[in-house]
This record gives sequence, structure tokens and C-alpha cells, in this order.
Amino acid sequence: MSWGSRQHAGPLVRAVLGLLVAGTAACSRERLVQGECKPFNAAEVCTWARMSGNTVVAFGATIPLRAVEGAPEEVPMAWPPKAEAVILLPAAVDSAVGFSHMNIFWEPHGHPPGPYLTPHFDFHFNNISAADVAKIDCADSTKPTVLPADYELPDVAIPQLGTLVGLCVPGMGMHAMPGAELHSTALFQKTMIAGYYHKVPIFLEPMITRATLMERRTFSLEVPSVAGEPANVRLPTGFQAKYDSTAQAYRFEFSMPAKTS
Repeated sequence: MSWGSRQHAGPLVRAVLGLLVAGTAACSRERLVQGECKPFNAAEVCTWARMSGNTVVAFGATIPLRAVEGAPEEVPMAWPPKAEAVILLPAAVDSAVGFSHMNIFWEPHGHPPGPYLTPHFDFHFNNISAADVAKIDCADSTKPTVLPADYELPDVAIPQLGTLVGLCVPGMGMHAMPGAELHSTALFQKTMIAGYYHKVPIFLEPMITRATLMERRTFSLEVPSVAGEPANVRLPTGFQAKYDSTAQAYRFEFSMPAKTS
């Protein structure tokens, strides 16, 4: 989620992507397909996919550490929020897996509810088009009938905004969160959000604190089992943020299940 945003462009260093994926793409029968690159803070973020023939093995984005370090301490408040970067995934990912693009938001003070009131980044990987995401106005307050195990869709009261049913944010959708984390008195560090609108799953969101990314360590997040995905969408089975100390960048990677004959 995001209550505010700020555009801050930086130069693209495409070599970062090459350094990160060179070893992986060298695996037998695998190739790298690059998506779009867009400026974010002091760097550029690029999307990509690893392919085996016509099969998507994994997809994700390269996040230079400079983009994390360059995050401003303050941003102008805005409602509805606006993504600071909207980046298309490779066309092969859209056609074969159903995920269209990623949106990035920077939260310098976090946002409600309580566990998320800490500086963090929202990385939305959407399975609907950017145009359809932009049309979400939260007028439909109908929640999905089935959520991932141990996830909740909270109704959150926001001063001067009212109650966000299912934590629905215009231009994003509803946000389902792990229940234990949602009710914790501790601040979160990293988590995976499942997004909905019109009762249908529309995004997966690695939500990660700036402090966690500044640790420069590889980590994984569990991808929840989401029911009700559209027929054209295939869910990833895992997520890993792989840090490359040489490139000084993370590779956010969603791994796909092997296709069965």
C-alpha cells in the first residue's frame, strides 16, 4: 500500500541485470528475456524472465541497492496514491503466466495498521493490466469468499479517509495479510500480501522494510496458496530476494512450478 509517492529518476546501469542473471541464464536450455526498465530513486529497476524453451521458469525484477539507499526521508502525501514506477514484465510472462507488470511504492513512515508503521517498500506484481489497476476505485466492497490459510482482509479506519473495507486502496485493491502478523505488537520486517478486487485475486506483493533491504542479505518469503485465480494466471510457488554483493543489487525472483504433461 501507499499513502504518498514521489518520482525521483536516476540513470540506468543495465550491466547490473547482466551480472545478476549471467550465471543463471547459462544453465542448460535456459535463456534470459528482459522486460522493461524504469527509473526509481537513484537507479533503474528492470524486469526479466528466465525461460526454458517457451516455459517461464521464473520471473521478477532487479532492484539496485542505490534505489533503496536513495529513498527520500519525506514524500508529499497523496490520495489516491500513485505508483512511483510502473514497469512491464516481459510479454512472455504476461502471455504464459498472466502477470502483467509491477508497481513500486515507497512508504517513508509506513502506513496503518500498526505493524506496518515503519519505512518500507511495496512491490506489487499485478495479474491485470496497468489500465485496469488504474480504474480500481474501491466502490466494490465485496470481499472474496476464500482467503489463503491464516490470511485476513481487515477493515481499517483511516483519519480523514474513513474506513477502508478489506484495506482497499484506490489504484491498488484490497490487501490480505497474514493474521498473526496483522495482530502482532511488533513491527513487521518482510511479508507477502495477496491482493483482490471484485472478489478476484489481482496481485502478489512483497512488502519489505528499508532496514531489511539494507542488510544486504538473501531471504525468502512464502507465497500463499490463492484460490480463484483467473484461468490465464499461473501462481508462482516461491519468492526469493537474492542479494549480489558484486552488482550491489537484489534479484526479486518468483519461481514457477514445473509444467506437467
